[in-house]
Amino acid sequence: MVIQYQLEKKSQECSARVGTITTPHGTLKTPVFMAVGTQGTVKTLVKEELHEIGSEIILGNTYHLWNQPGHEIVKKAGGLHSFMNWDRSILTDSGGFQVFSLAKLRDIHEEGVYFKHHKSGKQLFLSPEISMEIQNALGSDIIMSFDECPPYPCTHEYMEKSVDRTLRWAKRCLDAHQNKERQGLFGIVQGGEFEDLRKYCAHELVKLSFDGYSIGGTSVGEPKEIQNQVLDWVVPILPEDKPRYLMGVGSPGAILDAIERGVDMFDCVLPTRIARHGTAMTSKGRVIIKNKEFEEDFTPLDMECDCYCCKNYTKAYLRHLFKANEMLGHRLLSIHNIRFLVHLTEEARKAILEDRFLSYKNEVYQKYGLNENDKDF
Repeated sequence: MVIQYQLEKKSQECSARVGTITTPHGTLKTPVFMAVGTQGTVKTLVKEELHEIGSEIILGNTYHLWNQPGHEIVKKAGGLHSFMNWDRSILTDSGGFQVFSLAKLRDIHEEGVYFKHHKSGKQLFLSPEISMEIQNALGSDIIMSFDECPPYPCTHEYMEKSVDRTLRWAKRCLDAHQNKERQGLFGIVQGGEFEDLRKYCAHELVKLSFDGYSIGGTSVGEPKEIQNQVLDWVVPILPEDKPRYLMGVGSPGAILDAIERGVDMFDCVLPTRIARHGTAMTSKGRVIIKNKEFEEDFTPLDMECDCYCCKNYTKAYLRHLFKANEMLGHRLLSIHNIRFLVHLTEEARKAILEDRFLSYKNEVYQKYGLNENDKDF
């Protein structure tokens, strides 16, 4: 298989694990957080800054790159790595989440989904085969199968039909995938909050022998305890010798909860999205830098952080940038927030290797002022 997972260490305390994932563009140490580069860019940051942050893999968005600039143009440029000048690993999603979250009107058929573009209103159609065609053209190292992502809450009757459709679409993705020797394909476990459907979907996907497995349909509004329960059901079913990826999760508490349950990979737009609005993740909890309390605070944003922002600028200066609507503020907080989550997974890895993960998790929870069922963002 083009994607190789090597297990290095299993925790003696819980299901947390340390490993490496080898792709055509490098080796990732897991657990790993992936910054999101929706349209071929991690917003406001350049390659060298991402390198310094410690990003080994970033995520690109199939739906948006399909619509702008178009996958044919990216392919002519030599693929997404060449087009965006990124020399490390890339994962692309299938476009399914955007179809079901952005499109106000959509019509689901067995062949695929008919929908209108979320801005222009242009009529579009996306299917398993088209998603594979787009992702093959983009040339990312890891690609996702096309699935249906139903809303939360959802009836058991609808979710059962949706899971069956997702499984049929998963088989079609395997058949349509043209670059098996250069791109790994992950299956996506759906099933909502229903134990029987989650387990059924996981078992059926494992039979199809994907390169890795994703847990989808979380972070769609469900309580944190349901998200953790889903992981308790699903992760033990997934192969130990392949990567496990929890899609769309990027808050510190949720990441640590998932690592405890055996998940390897995470992504989320959260760190850059909240950065644009002046919010930072810090070792002491959430900081809203525009607040007046920081007007004369000449200390670093986070004394425990080693990022460029924290080594060079003060809270007072960051507050000034946001009050003055200067783009540098967005950039600096984006650097900090991504580094915060990359560092969180680095420290989690170290703690697992030293068999002290649960004490590390509890320490982060206490510093952040979290309770077990709190959502930190």
